[in-house]
Amino acid sequence: MHELTHTEAIDLVGRYEAEQEIPEQMRADVRALGSLLGRVLRESGSPGLFDDVERLRVATIQAYTDETPEAFARAASIADSFTLERAEEVARAFTAYFHLVNLVEEHQRVRILRERGGRVESADAADSITTAYRRLSEEIGAEAALERLQGLRFHPVFTAHPTEARRRAVSSSIRRLAELLGERDAAEPDSVDQRRTERRMLEEVDTLWRTAPLRPEKPSPTDEVRAVMAIFDETLYTAVPHVYRRIDDALQGDDAGARAPIVRPFVRIGSWVGGDRDGNPFVTAKTTRKAAAIASEHILLGLERTANRVGRTLTLDAESTPPSTELIALWHRLKDADEDAASDIAKRSPNEPYRRIMLLLARKIAATRTRDADLAYRDPEHLLADLRTVQDSLVRASASRQAFGHLQQLIWQVETFGFHLTELEVRQHSAVHRKVLDELESGAARSELADEVLEVFRTIAFLQERYGPRAAGRYIVSFTQSAQDLANVHLLARHAVGPDGTVPVLDVIPLFETFADLQAAPAILAEIALHPAFASRLDATGRRLEVMLGYSDSSKDVGPVAANLALYEAQAAISGWAVEQGIELTLFHGRGGALGRGGGPANSAILAQPPHSVDGRFKLTEQGEVIFARYGDPAIAVRHIDQVAAATLLASSPSIEHRNRDAAERYSEVADVMDAASRERFFSLVKAPGFAPWFAKVTPMEEIGLLALGSRPARRGLSVESLEDLRAIPWVFAWTQARINLAGWFGLGTALDAVGDEAKLRRAYDEWPLFRTLIDNVAMSLAKTDDRIARHYLDLGDRDDLATLVREEMALTRAWVVRLTGGTELLANRPVLGRAVKMRSPYVDALSLLQLRALRGLRAAEGGQVDPDLQRLLLLSVSGVAAGLQNTG
Repeated sequence: MHELTHTEAIDLVGRYEAEQEIPEQMRADVRALGSLLGRVLRESGSPGLFDDVERLRVATIQAYTDETPEAFARAASIADSFTLERAEEVARAFTAYFHLVNLVEEHQRVRILRERGGRVESADAADSITTAYRRLSEEIGAEAALERLQGLRFHPVFTAHPTEARRRAVSSSIRRLAELLGERDAAEPDSVDQRRTERRMLEEVDTLWRTAPLRPEKPSPTDEVRAVMAIFDETLYTAVPHVYRRIDDALQGDDAGARAPIVRPFVRIGSWVGGDRDGNPFVTAKTTRKAAAIASEHILLGLERTANRVGRTLTLDAESTPPSTELIALWHRLKDADEDAASDIAKRSPNEPYRRIMLLLARKIAATRTRDADLAYRDPEHLLADLRTVQDSLVRASASRQAFGHLQQLIWQVETFGFHLTELEVRQHSAVHRKVLDELESGAARSELADEVLEVFRTIAFLQERYGPRAAGRYIVSFTQSAQDLANVHLLARHAVGPDGTVPVLDVIPLFETFADLQAAPAILAEIALHPAFASRLDATGRRLEVMLGYSDSSKDVGPVAANLALYEAQAAISGWAVEQGIELTLFHGRGGALGRGGGPANSAILAQPPHSVDGRFKLTEQGEVIFARYGDPAIAVRHIDQVAAATLLASSPSIEHRNRDAAERYSEVADVMDAASRERFFSLVKAPGFAPWFAKVTPMEEIGLLALGSRPARRGLSVESLEDLRAIPWVFAWTQARINLAGWFGLGTALDAVGDEAKLRRAYDEWPLFRTLIDNVAMSLAKTDDRIARHYLDLGDRDDLATLVREEMALTRAWVVRLTGGTELLANRPVLGRAVKMRSPYVDALSLLQLRALRGLRAAEGGQVDPDLQRLLLLSVSGVAAGLQNTG
């Protein structure tokens, strides 16, 4: 196949882009940023770089559209022809391009949301919480629906699992570009403002290109804490109360803002960052204390600034808005405690009692942050009491708009975040607890491990005393396999504080991860509920209990199909037990971003859950790239919280529960056949002799461990001899990089084939939400695979039997999914997502070809010698592919 002329290349790229049917504004943004990147490459000081990038870009587009072996071979030969230095530059160029495309896609989502003006009545808001509330009201009545709305709880828990491949410096550059894109939208065409904005954009794209894409070293747990704090500062602090306000506006109409809000704060932010020590030796008790201190510093600074801002606007004089007796008493208490400041504020705010008090409350919040015992608040409840005194006085003085305006937003923020911001959770492996208890009971001298484990409990007690009981107290036991594993936590707590110490208030949460553990969960819970410490805590909380389910290890254990079915069955069994016992159950979903770890759209997954497994409460882990994708932009964060809350509210409606229960019963035989067939197929691969080292050879699994993604080690041992040695994240990450995504779909094709009845499976797709969610998620996973590129990765392993098994299962699964979802190709029923994947695929191919070149060189090295230049090229390509696919682990 001949190399295209310049004119032919332009025509090919133009036709390809036109076929994607991208919205015109979005196409213009891609073109504008792509043009700026091209200019940066021309000005980079590396002669011929732009031309080489264009040659590979055009060749991969041609290979993608022609689908001929000759076109693919030509693209591969171009990637192989570069010097290593040039290959690295090209990899960085494509990675920068993906960062820009990701930014444009996010900007388009924000643009659409803003064009709607946040209207909840639009047809596009069918999955909003107000629509869900109205639908629920029609089913169970307005009074019962209001009770459920006011008991709603959405609890995302941020984790530091290493799945964010891009550096924070890169993320910051992208965020600045996002702001400039917004300014460009607002500027008049060809105006001075537009030209100035485009010049600044060019400077920022140049900065992005010149910023090293790889972290020089792993972040510390404290670095990870600060990264999450950036999300809070830039988004969540204002986005969460904005969600409450939008809902109240919709439900109260013209009365909104003049009456007490209907909605109650339903978001709680949890965090494992600085608390999750399972397999991470760098997270210590000292780290946990520091994490809590950093979070408290951020929320108290935010509350102080907001209180000052509200105070400066409450310039209502005492004549028009007379203060209540309680407000006057509050003023005297504040004045007596802070005389000099009160005198100064009184001079600046004559006859303005509300302004005076709010400014003094801001000083008390500041004193809480700086630990000034004379002025500091003891806990957030005392601050809320003072704020409600101000609010009640305003209501009595007929100033309801001021009572339920910005002041209400501050109250919501205190109710949501307290003085701790995130509810810090501790996680530790059950085997560590057993080991330490055996040591303590032997009477031998304490090891460093024992001292550290005991110090964690003293730290929890300290955090509860300093920041309030909500600041810490949830203790998650990884690999819970017996009731004793949970009882051990209470035993260790008593060892830690001794007979005279303060035992921390602990909610001990079992984490069931493997297939066997999921099946054993109901019996374990029935036993632990009788344990004195557990029973006492149940009574103290109104019989509330949390149970965590792990998606990652169960999928790696039995394959994605059997794991999904097992998780459903476990939830149904646990929920049924909880209803019988009169327990208010919250299931905590340990989901990752990738489909092999329980990822995918959260709202559709919620609506597919068994009866009583949600009941108005949804808690899940949010990690890595997912945190920034869902919460990095305020408009997107508001929309995401709204959608998840809507699904959480609606999941317990009689119609949804009836639908899910009936479908599970109707298709139980289908589930049994799929479970058995998929597990057998999965085991035929992963239990084959030599599978683990073969997997390490045909994917960049070993090299992924070299990426400085997070503080947590990528594997449990020194080498990978079996799947048990490997953590779930690199298991998924490596298959994703190889463009195979095996962890998200393997075994489904065989499972569907075993059922065989296409008509029945089509009915199941229409009627059985769990099945539909599984098929749709697999369709997304398969759309990001590429058989031609996958074949080259599999060829690295010299195991034709395993390679053939993978490729045959991929083809079989693809064929079944296309038939069940309709159309002639994957994602035909989801055209917007399908176009987005197609738009990226050729560019991801370019990085995959560079990665394959590096992998072949590293695998062929004599005597295990590692070429550092090849290794660097590989790591750069890993970062680029992750950006292109928007998936890591």
